[in-house]
Amino acid sequence: MAENGDNEKMAALEAKICHQIEYYFGDFNLPRDKFLKEQIKLDEGWVPLEIMIKFNRLNRLTTDFNVIVEALSKSKAELMEISEDKTKIRRSPSKPLPEVTDEYKNDVKNRSVYIKGFPTDATLDDIKEWLEDKGQVLNIQMRRTLHKAFKGSIFVVFDSIESAKKFVETPDQKYKETDLLILFKDDYFAKKNEERKQNKVEAKLRAKQEQEAKQKLEEDAEMGIILFKEKAKEALGKAKDANNGNLQLRNKEVTWEVLEGEVEKEALKKIIEDQQESLNKWKSKGRRFKGKGKGNKAAQPGSGKGKVQFQGKKTKFASDEHDEHDEHDENGATGPVKRAREETDKEEPASKQQKTENGAGDQ
Repeated sequence: MAENGDNEKMAALEAKICHQIEYYFGDFNLPRDKFLKEQIKLDEGWVPLEIMIKFNRLNRLTTDFNVIVEALSKSKAELMEISEDKTKIRRSPSKPLPEVTDEYKNDVKNRSVYIKGFPTDATLDDIKEWLEDKGQVLNIQMRRTLHKAFKGSIFVVFDSIESAKKFVETPDQKYKETDLLILFKDDYFAKKNEERKQNKVEAKLRAKQEQEAKQKLEEDAEMGIILFKEKAKEALGKAKDANNGNLQLRNKEVTWEVLEGEVEKEALKKIIEDQQESLNKWKSKGRRFKGKGKGNKAAQPGSGKGKVQFQGKKTKFASDEHDEHDEHDENGATGPVKRAREETDKEEPASKQQKTENGAGDQ
């Protein structure tokens, strides 16, 4: 029984070794792996096992040359060749790499799938184990943030369009108990582009609504001032009630009175006359300094706006034309804030090195 268990473990290990090495030399990874491409130029494609065991993922499986050679000799893919002295391996010359043309790139794209819903602490081995019975996978790319944290989504390249289609069309797929979002890669990018367009539209709409809200606030403020003028007695009563009858002016106790009837008319007339007099004086000074440069602009003297009339112990407030807006929208009408995208969903050209999670470039 123990012997059977050992045999099963060895078979599982050999399968992982074959899968890993065939990935390194496979159609998807080899064109992108600068280090490995340099190595195969040195000796007719042969790469010493001494070099291969420095690749992290293979190193974690084994550093024993005999185990590696034995595993590759049993591979049904027949992608790899072993040197006579069993110290070097290479991709079989009878299986050359495909030419990286636009047609080839489109073919890879059409069998690439986006999957979202994995926990952010999931490892590549966890995901590979989940994908084992989902079809032949050539590459897994774990999508990460700028700080290298796993985002919970991956891109997977299948060996054929048929395999990819079968996987995408399989309903209700889950990782453990979590539902997964599964799309073809092209559909994912189309969805993201549509979301970005929608976000821009919504941002413009929010900016417009904020501007309209600000304008309405200003209009309401003006209307509030007019109503206050028309209902001064009511406003004064509320102000007194709010301050327990002790309504002060600049921390001093005063007597408040609302002007009405002829008294109010006379007070308004006096305020208008004072304002006109101040305006005339300002115009006269402006003519006197005309032509002497911007820096000699005369300061506007204080107008009669906001005057307080003291009559004995009583202070009478007359309605005037000067009511500044004291309240402003703190935020104003701001445009949409351009977000620092943590990611950029764009594809790199096939000729560019793309580091993947199966170990390419991870040496």
